[in-house]
Amino acid sequence: MTSDEPTLVVDARGMRCPWPALRLARAMREAADVLLIADDPQAGREVAAIAAEHGWQLAPETGRSDAERWRVRRG
Repeated sequence: MTSDEPTLVVDARGMRCPWPALRLARAMREAADVLLIADDPQAGREVAAIAAEHGWQLAPETGRSDAERWRVRRG
């Protein structure tokens, strides 16, 4: 595994908020680098809020159209 690969992928497609953000919070307890995949239109706002609250770095990933993806790292 290279440093560019996330250590954990959380697929929250089909889940409505707040579940994607809650799944992210649970994953961040165990991993320092998570790729979150979610298709709820509200997920971006929820993910940004929880990342800001915990001081995590948040970077949206582009190039895929089936769902939004965010790379989250402890900062």
